[in-house]
Amino acid sequence: SLKGLEKTGLIEFVSVEKIRESDWALDLPETRPVSLNEDQEEILENIKEALDKQVYSPFLIHGVTGSGKTQVYIEAIREVLKDGKQALILVPEISLTSQIISRFKANFGEKVGCLHSRMSAGERFDTWRRVRNGELPVVVGARSAVFSPFQNLGLIVVDEEHVPSYKQDDPAPRYNARDVAVMRAKLNDAAVILGSATPGLESYHNAQQGKYVLCQLKERVEKQKLPHVKVVDLAQERKNGNMSFLSSDLSSLLQDRMDKGEQVLLFLNRRGFSTFVKCQDCGYVEKCPRCDITLTFHRTDFSLRCHYCNYQKKAPDLCPKCESYRFTYRGAGTQKIEEELKKSFPKALMERMDLDTTLKKGAHKRLLSDFGRKKFGILVGTQMITKGLDFPDVTLVGVISADLGLDLPDFRSKERTFQLLAQVAGRAGRGKREGEVVVQTYYPKEWTIKLAASHDFEKFYRKELEQREELGYPPFNHLILVVFSSKSLRRVTACAQSFSSVLERSVKSVKQKSVGILGPAPAPLSKIKNQHRWQLLVKTKNIITVTSLIRKILEDEKNAKKKKEVRITVNVDPMDML
Repeated sequence: SLKGLEKTGLIEFVSVEKIRESDWALDLPETRPVSLNEDQEEILENIKEALDKQVYSPFLIHGVTGSGKTQVYIEAIREVLKDGKQALILVPEISLTSQIISRFKANFGEKVGCLHSRMSAGERFDTWRRVRNGELPVVVGARSAVFSPFQNLGLIVVDEEHVPSYKQDDPAPRYNARDVAVMRAKLNDAAVILGSATPGLESYHNAQQGKYVLCQLKERVEKQKLPHVKVVDLAQERKNGNMSFLSSDLSSLLQDRMDKGEQVLLFLNRRGFSTFVKCQDCGYVEKCPRCDITLTFHRTDFSLRCHYCNYQKKAPDLCPKCESYRFTYRGAGTQKIEEELKKSFPKALMERMDLDTTLKKGAHKRLLSDFGRKKFGILVGTQMITKGLDFPDVTLVGVISADLGLDLPDFRSKERTFQLLAQVAGRAGRGKREGEVVVQTYYPKEWTIKLAASHDFEKFYRKELEQREELGYPPFNHLILVVFSSKSLRRVTACAQSFSSVLERSVKSVKQKSVGILGPAPAPLSKIKNQHRWQLLVKTKNIITVTSLIRKILEDEKNAKKKKEVRITVNVDPMDML
């Protein structure tokens, strides 16, 4: 036996540590080395100067899509590593991790680690420990990576800093990883770079006010042109008899790209097959029994699903109300787009990228690696395909419906729409061939869509900022969203009204005249997971005083009984108002 051989001295048992890690880098063709242009060099010199001083230095890089922001990050990190320090790169979504990991590993090899929630607990622990021990000088990760135990942090990069998913709303702790990154850089006397082609209004306003150093890249690398964007009026398409989800312009351009062997991205920010299923005879629509939401039809397993609580049931053969068998499937999701495309372009190779197709570990990497190696020509997807992806053979981007987020009851709806359209348009024409974008909408004269089509961020910023100031929204005030939830509608209503009254009296007692209280009122999504929801919105410039007042109310013994019956969550500077 092995034990016997050990006793004779012929063999020796040796413990060797095995690091648990998955290869998240994409399998892509090698790219040639990149040299910086004059604008990139100027920004890098500013960053190097700040790194040499070893003091807190915040930068905002506002660069058009394809302007080479990532290469500036890489060169800045190279400087940090020369000084023996560590660097953290935050990305807003796991789907972006694979491509950026590929870029960084190509430059820094095994010095790069990865941290996000799709990793196993063992993989996360080993990476966390190696960061703490100083064995990993570069870490790429999603929002929770901001809490990694760096011992000698020199630089933090927040890529696509405008993306709402940097904010964790549930469960607690509620935090915005972008803001935590800025504060952590301040505490560590480090530099922090926020980067985006469409910065959040708060960040851009901070730069305009001198809180951040504003650096701009106004042109694409190698002087490539920004893609031409055509806005198509869907109402006119319907009048012309075209009832397809593809306008005649987008359909003909798709065929042209397939003939040329080029690649296409098609964006629709809604997964599933149909938004809802409706009985043609009585009008009955299936709703989630736990939420105030219609169920989405998924064709792959013929199910109805709630995208808020994950409730699922088999789609009925007969109407539960009138027993009719005649159903109409309204609205479209990415599944439906994919199915219709396969009928219209039977020879085209395509894949779909949304939450349903990327649940399994490694799914993001497989899809993006295959697309990068041109194993298929059309990628249909939700917002996970709108940011950060860099594929030189993509020459056409189609936005199936630009209107989905415009009418949401959220003051950021126009900003989000502008950002999504500008970002997804920026995926086209990043190689040697020029790109084209088709934006389909029922509101072709809406200023948000027109400015996104003309790549005019500055004009959008000025116009939106003017409206925000008039209404007292960020960046001119902080917001505090207080949400009350309970299985009992009566209890949640009473608790919200009582809380509001106490807060109003508390605000008056400390003479805070600049505090505005809106509500309480039912939340836009008034029921989720069997919980009735009411909310209260507070606007204030003095965030410390008002949060202190709210904390005292929550701790008040008089509210102890109500707190047991009603859950109260306080979200400072929320990114989601629904």
